[in-house]
Amino acid sequence: MTSRNIEVELADYSPVSEWRIELVERKGLGHPDYIADAASEVSSVALSKYYLENYNMILHHNVDKVLVVGGQSKPRFGGGEVLHPIYILIAGRATEFVSLSNGSLDRIPVGTIVIDAVKKWISQNFRFLDPERHVIVDYMIRTGSVDLVQTYETGLKEKRRPLANDTSIGVSYAPLTPLETVVLGVERYLNSREFKEKLPEVGEDIKVMGLRVGNEVRLTVAAAMISHLINDLSHYLSVKEELTNRVEDYVVRELSRIDETRKYDIKVFVNSADIPEKNSVYITVTGTSAEHGDDGMTGRGNRVNGLITPMRPMSLEATAGKNAVTHVGKIYNVLANKIAVRIINEVPKVKEVYVELLSRIGHPIDDPQMALVRLIPAQKEAFNAIKSDVTEIVNEELENVTKITHEVLSGKVMLF
Repeated sequence: MTSRNIEVELADYSPVSEWRIELVERKGLGHPDYIADAASEVSSVALSKYYLENYNMILHHNVDKVLVVGGQSKPRFGGGEVLHPIYILIAGRATEFVSLSNGSLDRIPVGTIVIDAVKKWISQNFRFLDPERHVIVDYMIRTGSVDLVQTYETGLKEKRRPLANDTSIGVSYAPLTPLETVVLGVERYLNSREFKEKLPEVGEDIKVMGLRVGNEVRLTVAAAMISHLINDLSHYLSVKEELTNRVEDYVVRELSRIDETRKYDIKVFVNSADIPEKNSVYITVTGTSAEHGDDGMTGRGNRVNGLITPMRPMSLEATAGKNAVTHVGKIYNVLANKIAVRIINEVPKVKEVYVELLSRIGHPIDDPQMALVRLIPAQKEAFNAIKSDVTEIVNEELENVTKITHEVLSGKVMLF
């Protein structure tokens, strides 16, 4: 196996879980930034599948510039209405015309494809946000630049490895800390079908901010409540109390399972901006703050492991919406995460690992400018012994990098 530009270094700092202060955030399913990421990604996947079905290859596209413009609403206990719909603009580049063997041009219904994909995603993921009544989905998609399209086609048509269409950095790490694990888990728990059946008043727009100071864990949860399912202020406050208790129980249970060595002091705060004495509480008609002035944009939310982690190295690249064939802004973030997880799972005595991949535009995606791995081993003396195992994992994952395309289209990898 060829050794590529791989460097494995010994990190000279302690694992984040051992730091005194730790911060982490998760923007959940109904958050406007999550909606923007999802709209980007489902548009890319829909285009990719159309291209494959009709032309046997994924044609050039990047629809990673989505803007969610918040609408206006008038929620009230026992009812409410949307006054102005949410506006979602899908922007980017895509192949719209294909030259056929008979010399004619085949036009691809790009607009219809992406609009249908976004509306379908909304209908499948929200109980009270109607994609026809509450949302306007628009698009502003143009043909890609000649040089990038040629770079894309050269790598595929000449049957070589795909060529990177950008000079970009992909970053990830493993494992998640106990705090990171519960922040991710709380949002998923609150948006699970099981939880919604028990407490249907809780909407899909969930944001979880985690802070750990020593052994004290503080979770601040913003949860949009469904106005027509809540009769009055007393009902709202009872739902809020039950939600708080359920989150506390979940965190206690999960932290005990994840980390048996520490006893945590857990505090949960739900909808901290409420002013009950002024009847000012977090209720929505549709379950998302996007219905009333809260906007969103692709790439402003979660990274490839589902979290926003200011204590860790992060790429500012949006993974959502980029094509899964040549765009390293997507592929290298997914790949970095796969490498990091494999190292933790397969290489003994590694406490923490960071992976950073740097591409060069126009060069094969399996041959990065640099694949940097930084390790925190359990004992520094073990570093030299495990270095070759780490290098082998990186080589194997680079060799199989094109498999990420299928994994993305089949929904097997988390992107945000």
